Amino acid sequence: MRLVLHGGFAEKGRTCLGIESGGYRLLLDAGVKTSARGRDYYPAISPAALRATDAIVLTHAHEDHLGALGWCIAEGFRGRIFMTPESRREADQCMRNYAEPEHVALVNHANLERLPVGPCALELGPLRIDTGRSGHVAGGLWCVVRDGQVTFGYCGDVVPASPVFTMDPLPACRAIAIDASYGDDAVAAPVRAAQVREWIAAHPEGCVLPTPLYGRSVELLGIVAGPVALAPGMREALRIQIDGCDWLAAGAAEMLATRLATATDWRPHTALPPAALLCHDGMGMAGPTRPILDAASAQRHPTLFTGHLPAGSPGESMVAGGLAHWIRLPTHPTLTENIAIIAACGAQTVLGHSCDHAVLSRLAAHLPPLRADLATGDSIDL
Repeated sequence: MRLVLHGGFAEKGRTCLGIESGGYRLLLDAGVKTSARGRDYYPAISPAALRATDAIVLTHAHEDHLGALGWCIAEGFRGRIFMTPESRREADQCMRNYAEPEHVALVNHANLERLPVGPCALELGPLRIDTGRSGHVAGGLWCVVRDGQVTFGYCGDVVPASPVFTMDPLPACRAIAIDASYGDDAVAAPVRAAQVREWIAAHPEGCVLPTPLYGRSVELLGIVAGPVALAPGMREALRIQIDGCDWLAAGAAEMLATRLATATDWRPHTALPPAALLCHDGMGMAGPTRPILDAASAQRHPTLFTGHLPAGSPGESMVAGGLAHWIRLPTHPTLTENIAIIAACGAQTVLGHSCDHAVLSRLAAHLPPLRADLATGDSIDL
């Protein structure tokens, strides 16, 4: 089995991993790099390689894992495409925010096949693929790929200890690609959640909480103890996720439904509310968040970012200028959790995606099997 790193390795964004075995070629994810422009916005894969690719499996519908799907089709990909029904539902909004209109149209006309959840979810050529819930978002999966000789685990984005989503344990793997988004950050999720909750409580006049439409939005709804307001599109996205009980932790659906029922709907062109206003996207690059952040900046209204802020994004600029705060809310594994994932599956070779080389190198000091020398453009034979 050969792994070809097309994006997301020693960099953040455009996550895309190729698997080649027995003449069959598979891509896991096809994301964009929101901090880049031009060709580097898309995975580092040639049109010839895309034409030779047999299938794409998409782990979830966030832009750094799915936003380049239409570009792949435009560049020559003609194979099969798999994602969960939940990811399919969310893909439309993701593509509209982060893809060219012609690429959106190509995805809308593509045959998107259902990706099942469980052991032997797919058999593609010589490859057997197991899937499990990732704990990151409703419809989000990890994948384990077997070719009869090698078992390789791909985490995509995972959250082992989410209070609202469930992550299934991975089976034994010879090699694994971990979600290294947080590098060597070992602060536990409950500690960060408490910091976010305390920050919100310290701003009773209201605050703005930018968030992806799916995933972290539910995490934040569960954290906020006081009044909640919702920007356009947020209520329906939250309702859909809460109704997807198969993806939620025990008891989470009831708690979240109660919170949602008491939330109010905020309308554009009205005053920012005296409540925690959930709005998307989480970086200020698209969706209702952009004009909301303009208003918050002008009024010096409290604003808290809780996820990744690409260089040059409105969120990054606001934090750098002292107009917003940032507290990382763990929607990816901490150091302790990644150590536990590797120990549980017994992987002898470890790759890390979704962080830059400096962060990967620090993480490697704690994870001896981690190949911090590998980057986008490289390949490895297992």
